[in-house]
Amino acid sequence: MTVLIATRDEAANLPKCLAALAPAAAVVVVDSGSSDSTAAIAREAGAEVVQFQHTGGYPKKRQWALDTLEFGTPWVLLLDADEVVPPALWDEIAEALLGEADGPDDPIGGPSAYLIRKGFHFLGRRFRHGGFSFNAMLLVRPDRVRFERLVEVPGDKLDMEVHERLIVDGPVGRLNTPLIHEDFKGLEAYIDRHNRYSTWEAHLRRRLLATGRYGEQTVTPKLTGNSQERRRWLKRLAVRTPFEPHLWFAYHYIAKFGFLEGRAGLIASRIRADYIRQVRAKMHELALSDETLCDEDVSDRKTAAFERRPR
Repeated sequence: MTVLIATRDEAANLPKCLAALAPAAAVVVVDSGSSDSTAAIAREAGAEVVQFQHTGGYPKKRQWALDTLEFGTPWVLLLDADEVVPPALWDEIAEALLGEADGPDDPIGGPSAYLIRKGFHFLGRRFRHGGFSFNAMLLVRPDRVRFERLVEVPGDKLDMEVHERLIVDGPVGRLNTPLIHEDFKGLEAYIDRHNRYSTWEAHLRRRLLATGRYGEQTVTPKLTGNSQERRRWLKRLAVRTPFEPHLWFAYHYIAKFGFLEGRAGLIASRIRADYIRQVRAKMHELALSDETLCDEDVSDRKTAAFERRPR
């Protein structure tokens, strides 16, 4: 199995991630011109480093890697630099793939992808409550999956898939041991990153409200589907729900017992609610911008019609 890690300025997180990847057949780091020692750290650990330059639009980093790189294994594990694969998960992966074909051209004998839970760590502690952990399609056959093609945001500087889910051709399995998901770059970087994400999501939601779809190729929202289909169904509902930020806070802090995590649980729940407030505020700003453009267009047409009148 090959591990594919998407990076940009991840020197603070990458060493711990790489140290846990000894069981992998190969490790490939797809970097975006990091200004820190990310690439050097990866090479010193024996990983292959490939540079990616996003020129806008689709595909972004991970889909580009799946399309472009040649993997010598039939399975690829998609990781972020702030994620660590614990030994128990390696054992579960080995058991799940036991009996699978060794060559990339061999026929599929089981699932095309596996869901793995991202275990949420925050402010130096593992969260057991709060509902912040979630399942993601991370262990995949690269020839059987494709990231959604969603809305393109003008001036978008996010070169990696964030909320895009994987469309899978074939059955989906699930592993039980969670990843350790812990960012060591601090709250400032965490909040700054989510500020950028909220701009992207504001455009995404406006696309949904205008067209009924998130984009050209998407995961089918389904309440009774797998976890990513169910999350997409719930998000479609949340977009139209009044007081959404308050409901997210109540969900994480009260319904999912985030208060049992102490002050860290309160902070994490507030950040989640604030993220949704940012999304909604930016949606309102986009709507005002559309109204201004519409008014200017009407004014220009009236001016042009007046100038064409005979005198």
